[in-house]
Amino acid sequence: MIEKTSKIYIAGHNGMAGSAIYRKLKEKGYYNFVVRSSKELDLTSQIDVEMFFKKEKPDIVILAAAKVGGIMANIQSPATFLYDNLMIQSNVINSAYKNGVKKLVFLGSSCIYPRDCPQPMKEEYLMDGKVEPTNESYAIAKIAGMKMCEMYNRQYGTDFISIMPCNLYGIGDNFDPLRSHVVAATIRKIHEAKISNSSTVTIWGTGKARRELLFVDDMADACVFLLETYSGNEFFNVGSGFDVSISELSLLIKEIVGYHGDLVYDTTKPDGMPQKLMDCSKLTQKGWSYKTDLRSGLEKTYKWFLKNYANN
Repeated sequence: MIEKTSKIYIAGHNGMAGSAIYRKLKEKGYYNFVVRSSKELDLTSQIDVEMFFKKEKPDIVILAAAKVGGIMANIQSPATFLYDNLMIQSNVINSAYKNGVKKLVFLGSSCIYPRDCPQPMKEEYLMDGKVEPTNESYAIAKIAGMKMCEMYNRQYGTDFISIMPCNLYGIGDNFDPLRSHVVAATIRKIHEAKISNSSTVTIWGTGKARRELLFVDDMADACVFLLETYSGNEFFNVGSGFDVSISELSLLIKEIVGYHGDLVYDTTKPDGMPQKLMDCSKLTQKGWSYKTDLRSGLEKTYKWFLKNYANN
């Protein structure tokens, strides 16, 4: 039973996903938190994680910590993405079990599904084919984390659940040119082109790839909803249920930023998966649905970018 007094450890509380969940939990009246930055606690170190859990004994764990990045980062550092994510997940999940954590929520990713998966992607399609090569390491790690929760439930009777969000964006996003995902990368590129009066902005790929996007605060709402209402061995897709092409997304961001130049598509760069649209009907049937439409979410994200990044 989750109570407002439950001691909650949020792994990755400074990241976009973790900080949104942190905000949502506070908003709902939870107050007993334990958090550590990556400098204070190295989650890839088994001994450090075990010592932390023995000392703090959290009741609830939100596993939102991960090594993340866009296509370029995944291509350049596949071993790092695989190792770091496997270690983070394994250390936190195993220590949660050993220290009697009552409930754990693991955040996966829609990239777990096969590259040529039928659309929209249902939970049952997991592992029905090969994953997208450009983020293979991250996908394999996330599948392993989700399966680890499932197997620990089977063997040890734990209450560890997994959610698989679609592409997230929003407040707290990472706008670093080498590590950012599509929304943050495009906002930064187009904003910088506007400021420098550049006549063109180059967008990776053909612009035809389609992505489902979810404002991060909506993902946090779904996470807390399942934390409070679900126990079992299923995992849940979390998304909006509709997608846009990279071209459509770029044009919308161009409009919001107020840039008047041209978008040029570099077709020598990879598109990634042709489409990633999730079937979220299982979660919808439980009573949850997203709230923030794409334009509103992008406007909020751009305002946050202007306040926190643009002047730097």
